[in-house]
Amino acid sequence: MTETLARPASLDPQTPWTWIDQGFEPLFAMSWRDCEEAQLAALKLQFAKLNGPVAALEKLAKREGVVAIDSVEDALPLLFDHRIYKSYPLAIIEKREIGKLNGWLDRLTTHDLSKMDLSGLSMIDDWLDRLDEFGMLVGTSSGTTGKLSFVPRSKVEFPSWQHSYYEAQRATTGVDAYTDHVDTFFPGYRGGHQMMLKMLGLFNIPAAGGPEHYHTLYQTHISADLMSLAARMQTAEDRGELDQLGLDPALISARAQLIAQGKRREQDIEAWFFKLFEEYRGKRVKLGGTFADLIRTARSGIDKGLKPEFAPGSFVMTGGGMKGFKDAPDDWEGYIKDYFGIDTIGMFYGMSEVMSMSPRCSAGNFHILPVTIPLLFDRDMKLLPREGAQTGRYAFFDLMAQTYWGGFISGDEITIHWEEDCPCGWKQAYVGPVITRYAEMEGGDDKITCAGTAQAYNEFMDFVSQV
Repeated sequence: MTETLARPASLDPQTPWTWIDQGFEPLFAMSWRDCEEAQLAALKLQFAKLNGPVAALEKLAKREGVVAIDSVEDALPLLFDHRIYKSYPLAIIEKREIGKLNGWLDRLTTHDLSKMDLSGLSMIDDWLDRLDEFGMLVGTSSGTTGKLSFVPRSKVEFPSWQHSYYEAQRATTGVDAYTDHVDTFFPGYRGGHQMMLKMLGLFNIPAAGGPEHYHTLYQTHISADLMSLAARMQTAEDRGELDQLGLDPALISARAQLIAQGKRREQDIEAWFFKLFEEYRGKRVKLGGTFADLIRTARSGIDKGLKPEFAPGSFVMTGGGMKGFKDAPDDWEGYIKDYFGIDTIGMFYGMSEVMSMSPRCSAGNFHILPVTIPLLFDRDMKLLPREGAQTGRYAFFDLMAQTYWGGFISGDEITIHWEEDCPCGWKQAYVGPVITRYAEMEGGDDKITCAGTAQAYNEFMDFVSQV
């Protein structure tokens, strides 16, 4: 897609979550310096509004001696690190103490979760369903670290969150999800509370034109209960002690089904895509999935002499990189386009903890929308200057957050280019194409020395983890 610029946006600090309503064109017509004053004003208001109603933020601010924010630097000690959303004691998960888990989450949101009816709840999935009914939209991590994170988003944030996703699609593909509905295919599970699955269900179903136009590889939902105990169950199984955990037989059965699906997933994806090729030959479609999934399918299709013939205007919307796939063609994007017969691959950079998506431009870079204040830290958590090209740990203030604190330190190492030098013409600061997880680097060290004092932050984490 060819980037276009428009008249610069109007940025009201009182309602930063509405900035995205103007569309990406006027936002990308501005540099980050053009937005700096409005961003700071919005951050000040966000802190003033949430300091108190969000108990965790209030506690950290008191520990760090922050009473007001007059600069972005003033807010640095208030950045939450990646531990915050999984700071509950693991024992309350294992014992299914839903009331204690609910009380822990209550410290992280303005919603009064003490008013929520917890009667009859013994499973995490049921608790998350109840939270949805209460007005929350809590998403979990994948639990790969052995412990689930719970991000306390709510329906208050939903409109701007959804709009950010749709604008990222429009910026990278030219397709307006509000008016141009396209049958969508995702080679994964139908739903679940895991954040990516939750997002795809919330956003892709209406964008496709309804549930009958959103097609998934598996029709089942991923269980948060299963994900929360996956590491513990594997350890117990390795020791021959799985039956001693006293788990619900249905949970053990679901685990066995999930493992079986994982073993045959490549074959399932292949069969599913090839069936799609026949049923939707000559029709316009939107394809999802990781690049690894798409490359494997293309290779198998070439070997079998099977090639899709979709209608013009079909496109891929994807992310997630190669997911450990090491044997990609040098020109993997061209390889995918050629095999699937498409012209457009839409991509964005994002993560569970931030609502705005950073769409990829024609030059292959990811531009940060002004609803996010981006920051970079070196290995010693010293703030890097906002000039030139800097590589470090990504942190940010999400100005779209209304019911929880949007300051967060990520586990990603990225390079931010602060100058208006991207060939695409978009002026906002941009992230280079190489994005690395600290946990996946050689050595796997993802420890953070927080921007505040270590003692104050540790005392704060002790407070948050109390149940």
